[in-house]
Amino acid sequence: MKNDFVKLKRKLFIWVILCALISLATGFIIMTLFIDGIFQDPFAEGFVTFCKRILSFSDEEARYRYRQIFRNYKYVWMAIGYFIILLFIFYQALSRLTRYFNEVSSGINQLVEEKNGDIRLSQEMEFIEKKLNTVKNTLEKRAHDAQEAEQRKNDLVVYLAHDIKTPLTSVIGYLSLLEEAQDMPIEQKAKYVKITLDKAYRLEQLINEFFEITRFNLQTIIIEKQEIKLPYMLMQMADEFYPTMVLDGKTAEVEAQDNLILYGDADKLARVFNNIMKNAIAYSSDNSTIQISAKKIGKEIVITFTNQGNDIPAGKLETIFDKFYRLDNARSSNTGGAGLGLAIAKNIVNAHGGSITADSKEGRTIFTVKLPD
Repeated sequence: MKNDFVKLKRKLFIWVILCALISLATGFIIMTLFIDGIFQDPFAEGFVTFCKRILSFSDEEARYRYRQIFRNYKYVWMAIGYFIILLFIFYQALSRLTRYFNEVSSGINQLVEEKNGDIRLSQEMEFIEKKLNTVKNTLEKRAHDAQEAEQRKNDLVVYLAHDIKTPLTSVIGYLSLLEEAQDMPIEQKAKYVKITLDKAYRLEQLINEFFEITRFNLQTIIIEKQEIKLPYMLMQMADEFYPTMVLDGKTAEVEAQDNLILYGDADKLARVFNNIMKNAIAYSSDNSTIQISAKKIGKEIVITFTNQGNDIPAGKLETIFDKFYRLDNARSSNTGGAGLGLAIAKNIVNAHGGSITADSKEGRTIFTVKLPD
């Protein structure tokens, strides 16, 4: 920061020194040539002639005026001359500074008007040029990211609206059948009621996702830390997901160090692990095992979720933690979510001072959560 203005200060300093030298040289030349030098006599005779012809002075009076005005007050004239030259230098310096200000103003206008291309300033303003271009690139990136996020959100609303319409249509259809066929066999009626209830649960899930979007946009994460028995939390979570996994022959294995204690917000971290687990179940192969591990490494507690399935492309490993991002754009009406789970997980982990990453290769996807001990 201290060296930012070096080129500008150097150029202004050189310019001021140059102007001062020119003013001194000009004053010296005037002194030596016109007042005390080779042009003294022609200058004096010219002044006397002017006084006699234009002002009608006598020769003696004209020469007296010359002595009174120039010879006796030559240093005063020199001082006046130097003062005028200094005023000129000051004016030129202000003009230079104004030019630099105009350049900066022009660069700011380019930022405001969002013009394409880099901002260009003079060489001595290179440091400001770099900063303006950095700001310009940052604003462009933020605008691009915001536009993408808005587009993903709009797509999500369309998807959810479509998904809501599907179970709602089924609910209305089966309820209409139940109402019209009062004498329907009990077994068939029970079947239709079961289907209607399942569709109603799905409808509730989708509506909850709409509320989730609002909560995620408005929520400020507040962490209330306490001691957490991490092995117990992970095993309890695996048990809770058993009914979901068993339908596709999937299982979960938990391997955690005994008596591993984590200091954090139990409710929010449970939400993190649940969201990662949901993702692992949704994208793992049938009849595969999801491996959950927890251990202390140095001053960190490392929790990993490993599932077998298709690899996540390297370019999307960071994007999957973005809000409203879904790995597969073709949403399943049964398993499709709002694309908020991993984004919320990342925010909660960051609020704990930790990190969450994903790695995917050779048919294995590993989510790693690192939290301070």
